[in-house]
Amino acid sequence: MAKGGYGYGGMGGMNMNLMKQAQKMQKQMADMQKELEEKKFEITSGGGAVKITILGNKTVEKIEISEDVVDPDDIEMLEDLILTAVNEAIRTVDDAAAGGMSKITGMQGIPGLF
Repeated sequence: MAKGGYGYGGMGGMNMNLMKQAQKMQKQMADMQKELEEKKFEITSGGGAVKITILGNKTVEKIEISEDVVDPDDIEMLEDLILTAVNEAIRTVDDAAAGGMSKITGMQGIPGLF
């Protein structure tokens, strides 16, 4: 049998190092996810007419609407402003998650991870 204990010429030590690195990365990812979930993001649309506060877990916490944009004859515009702000808020959280992951993994965008 070859030296190293596994019959692969010392590969056992390398496998242990890879396992330790994977466990460390897994803990970092869990810590980053927890930190992100507690973070608040504020997004505006329409020059500040609509303001969305969203948490890192994509829960919309608050929607503020300026009185200036409340026009009973143009509800569609207000709906569009809200839709734009909510979608931008979700993109902001996704970008923050992707940025955190790239710091941990050293890679950009792991599909399906978040």
